[in-house]
Amino acid sequence: MRIVLVGPPGAGKGTQATRLAETLHIPHISTGDLFRANISQQTELGKLAKSYMDAGNLVPDEVTIAMAKDRMEQPDAEGGFLLDGFPRNVSQAEALDELLETENMKLDAVLDLEAPEDEVVKRIAGRRVCRNNSAHVFHVTYTPPAKEGVCDVCGGELYQRDDDSEETVRKRLEVYHTQTEPIIDYYKAQGLVVTISAMGAVDEVTGRALEALKRDK
Repeated sequence: MRIVLVGPPGAGKGTQATRLAETLHIPHISTGDLFRANISQQTELGKLAKSYMDAGNLVPDEVTIAMAKDRMEQPDAEGGFLLDGFPRNVSQAEALDELLETENMKLDAVLDLEAPEDEVVKRIAGRRVCRNNSAHVFHVTYTPPAKEGVCDVCGGELYQRDDDSEETVRKRLEVYHTQTEPIIDYYKAQGLVVTISAMGAVDEVTGRALEALKRDK
């Protein structure tokens, strides 16, 4: 299957992308991973992307598209892939369509993870991370530490990252609504969108997604 995963920040896209890709035996292609891989391997695209980032500028769509194209042409993606974070806007979606058409391929589904805005803000703004080890993550409501502000694992101080503040989260949501959300209507016109609720336990959401994709086939 060739799937695009869409949803607001905090909807659990990363978690669901990993689980779905493993279950469906297709690679999980994340924009963040693409950038990190190209930059660390110092590919031409990575050097180009880094030059924009170092200058404090957004990486142009054509660079992101070229990275995605290169990754989708790898042997492990012959049987399908799951795109997470790409396309991020309608122009990228149009470019993806052109690319797939050139390769005589097409998308099977666009999985839209829905979550109420207040819940998204609550999920992200409630996160607390250990200063000693960023892998130790807690949540003030869902997974609180035994002692407020103290990591259960190592005793380090727990803090809220700047990116997780409510103000920043709401700004990220604004960007999502204006730039990324329009691709849902774009793909709805092609009959590709499968919408599911991102609420509930992780296993429940994964099961819901797999069932929806199965029905859509």
